[in-house]
Amino acid sequence: MRYIVGNAQSQSNCFLCNARADANDRKTYILHRATHCYVIMNLYPYNNGHLLVVPNMHVADLDLLPADGFCELMKMTQIALHILKEDLKPGGFNVGINIGKAAGAGLPEHLHIQVVPRWNGDTSFITVFDGARVMPELLDETYVRLRPYFDKLQE
Repeated sequence: MRYIVGNAQSQSNCFLCNARADANDRKTYILHRATHCYVIMNLYPYNNGHLLVVPNMHVADLDLLPADGFCELMKMTQIALHILKEDLKPGGFNVGINIGKAAGAGLPEHLHIQVVPRWNGDTSFITVFDGARVMPELLDETYVRLRPYFDKLQE
């Protein structure tokens, strides 16, 4: 949370905008760049394969996106779900958008869709106890697994 709060003071300090502006997708864990949005791995995932689908526009609410941006955001969410189903084979997903601080948005200034793969018996409950996380795979390993699927979208 310190990372999010510390970097969310303005658009120039928005960690999502900063990641998009950085050309090194491997370093920033950006898996795919589309015309109006991009897919990035969550640096502090709730579970393996936790992705964010993020509009390029620094907006706080869905109603601020133009129609083509909104449609592409939804389409990329659908594609991300398909890729995660194919590779990670989860038993289900949590997909959500928290709009506004009162709704739990950690970065209320920049809208994004959370895509969290879930498995029966996964350990997501452990975060309730002292903020601990149990991840069976490192971010770098998950990036290497998922990136080829997103690269196929360019072809």
